[in-house]
Amino acid sequence: MSDEPDFHGAKVALFIEDQLLVYRRDDRPDIPFPDMLDLPGGGREQGESGAQCVARETLEEFGLRIAVDDFEHVQTYPNWRGSGAVALFFVCHLPRSVLAEIVFGDEGQGWQIMPVAEFLASDRAVPHLQLRLQEYIKTRDLRH
Repeated sequence: MSDEPDFHGAKVALFIEDQLLVYRRDDRPDIPFPDMLDLPGGGREQGESGAQCVARETLEEFGLRIAVDDFEHVQTYPNWRGSGAVALFFVCHLPRSVLAEIVFGDEGQGWQIMPVAEFLASDRAVPHLQLRLQEYIKTRDLRH
């Protein structure tokens, strides 16, 4: 039995060496954070675990098949909407060679890798994901 909490969705910071894999969300008024830089992930489906959720979303969004065990759950957060089930945040470190394997899905306008500092400083990135990533980096730096 898992000690993972009931959750709404999960996101993952995919590090490609020292950069971050991101995509630009569709520019539509009917979705949250239109035209903003986002991290892979999304809503939970059919009772899947957090790692299964981000593995599925990474496959759907980027065509990358990553083993569930390669995702590290780093934190559980309140839902960004302010109510409902919590959200999970994961990290995964991948080699540069995976860039050749990316097949971008049908959600979003395009993808890129970018320096972590650039994502954190951008006024076009999803704000709560900037905070999650910043917290992860801070705790990682404290451990090293």
